[in-house]
Amino acid sequence: MLLWSTGFIGAKFGLPHAEPLTFLLIRYLLVLALMSLIALAMRAPWPRDARQWFHIGVSGLLVHGVYLGGVFMSISKGLPAGVASLVVGIQPLLTAVGAGWLLNEAVLRRQWFGLVLGFVGVAMVVSGKLGSTFGLDALWPALAALAGITVGTLYQKRFCTKFDWRTGAIAQFLPTAVITGIVVSLTESFRVEWVPDFIFAMGWLVLVLSLGAVSLLNYLIRHGSAVNLASLFYLVPPCTALIAWLLFDERLAGVALIGMAIAVWGVYLARK
Repeated sequence: MLLWSTGFIGAKFGLPHAEPLTFLLIRYLLVLALMSLIALAMRAPWPRDARQWFHIGVSGLLVHGVYLGGVFMSISKGLPAGVASLVVGIQPLLTAVGAGWLLNEAVLRRQWFGLVLGFVGVAMVVSGKLGSTFGLDALWPALAALAGITVGTLYQKRFCTKFDWRTGAIAQFLPTAVITGIVVSLTESFRVEWVPDFIFAMGWLVLVLSLGAVSLLNYLIRHGSAVNLASLFYLVPPCTALIAWLLFDERLAGVALIGMAIAVWGVYLARK
């Protein structure tokens, strides 16, 4: 989750210099190129049939296309990153409901308490950043991102638990890049300023996030319960706040520090 948290930092560096979906489209294409080279060099096994390609592609479109697209669009429209992380922070609770309904995972009372406690902690962490005004046009993409990461996690856990992380990433990012490219051609102008901040942000998001953190996420989805994995997302806002404090000297109020401790405790209870 520490690596996943740096996505908000990358967005802060890169979004002023590119439109949100154009930014993501370039990221997806670079990931496809690099992962294809890795898969071919290591002779990784490919998905065995069209059904597996389809299920992996749908999960990638939800987890990457809808989630990342929604977060980046919301931030570009003026939604504070803290509010965006709070909206997406509801995901573990929704995943717990879906895991019991779709995956037949037993969610214990202690886990429910931990999930609620984790959300309270996240709300306390981002409470100091909720004063900014924003419109509904900035909020709805964040809600779409919440739906994407929740449904995508459950879908992948149910329909495609086993696939190679190298070729699986290609199967995930290929439809994501195609759909994003179509939306970009209809809604954006492909504006990009190739300045150092943008290049750094793109390199970080491609190498560390898309190749590193996403591969770890796929591994966790395959080898753990949906509820345990989702609870880890409560650690994203606290980690993001710490990184922002180190890099941008963003102040951390006492309430935020208490919220971090509560969020960590909630995750511990949910995963115990």
